[in-house]
Amino acid sequence: MSPMPPPIAEFWQAYVASTAGVDESRFYEAFYFADSEALADSLAALVLSGTKRATASAFWTFEAQGRRAPVPGDLSVVTNWAGVPQCVIETVAVDRVPFNQVSAEFAATEGEGDGSLTYWREAHEQFFQRECALHGRAFTEDQLLACERFKVVYRSSPLKDPS
Repeated sequence: MSPMPPPIAEFWQAYVASTAGVDESRFYEAFYFADSEALADSLAALVLSGTKRATASAFWTFEAQGRRAPVPGDLSVVTNWAGVPQCVIETVAVDRVPFNQVSAEFAATEGEGDGSLTYWREAHEQFFQRECALHGRAFTEDQLLACERFKVVYRSSPLKDPS
């Protein structure tokens, strides 16, 4: 595991201390969602509220960054744009799905916008076009995505019982 910035390391250690022997090698990454401050902060808030329980990434980005795609059991620290830790999530499933075959159910689980597949496709096509352009690639409707489902396992304030 590479060194973490102090706020993230402290948050991670608080999580580890709160669990009964979590295997620290399950740490995957610390990250924020999206590519702008407003979006990153709003998506982190959706995760904390329980609305956002999934995310999608272009598979080629993992190779370009020299790292593996997430797998079930991975633990990640979600931050806001400023790098302030918000929660720890656990990856529960990752499916390889072409962009044009993402389901309405997955779009709703991502919890963004109005939760519709139409909104998901429009917003994510714009995001993936920006991401591809930054790396000299072209977005295609059949590009493979890592459709990751996750659950919040820790936050600095107690989790609310959904019942």
